Amino acid sequence: MYKKGLYKVVSNVRLSAKTMQMVLEGDTQYITRSGQFVNVAVEGKFLRRPISVCDYDENTITLLYDVVGEGTRAMSQMEVGTMLDLLTGLGNGFTEDEPTQHPVLLGGGIGCAPLYNLAKKLIARGVEPVVVLGFNSDSDVVAEDMFKELGIATYVATVDGSYGTKGFVTDVIREYDLQGDYFYACGPMPMLRAVCGGLEWSGEVSLDERMACGFGVCMCCSIETKSGVKRICKEGPVFRKEDLIWK
Repeated sequence: MYKKGLYKVVSNVRLSAKTMQMVLEGDTQYITRSGQFVNVAVEGKFLRRPISVCDYDENTITLLYDVVGEGTRAMSQMEVGTMLDLLTGLGNGFTEDEPTQHPVLLGGGIGCAPLYNLAKKLIARGVEPVVVLGFNSDSDVVAEDMFKELGIATYVATVDGSYGTKGFVTDVIREYDLQGDYFYACGPMPMLRAVCGGLEWSGEVSLDERMACGFGVCMCCSIETKSGVKRICKEGPVFRKEDLIWK
């Protein structure tokens, strides 16, 4: 179930050259699982902007977002006190109670965002995850400190080798011989394809796609899966590895 409401910007700060962190105050009762997203109305724009929830508590929502177009640029300029129209509680999130003892969280770029709340939920369950983050270069690295402050092992890969392991998240797994029994992944499609094809473990991936409505009516984000046509905004964005068809 999703809900439309007004939320107040209480913080909006830059984390890197292109990434912002926004904290909103308002009703969070419809956000029930890590990996769900909100749809943000931006003045002057017909379509809302879908943004993954990085973290949430009883009355605040934390969003990480890259400034990539006019809508997110407008969001980056919003001041404290600005009121935003949001749809919350959208999408099907990660399976937080999966019976895993050695989960590995894999985030590519801004895909690291929804993994943060998931890491907190796993830790609260008594399960200690390992986190692997991948970026293009050192100037893109975000959220590393956030995960480390949770007290969990956190590794970083950069494509150009300017920070951490040179290469991709899969290279980190090989370099450090990380032994997991389940993975949760969010990032660009090439990364998710490589993860699903390269890891023997079962797992879940959060897919990114252009959306219009965000709640399953327009069907524009539909994909074919082994169990039929699914909507990324409704049945997803999180899908089990075994259900996906990679073309």
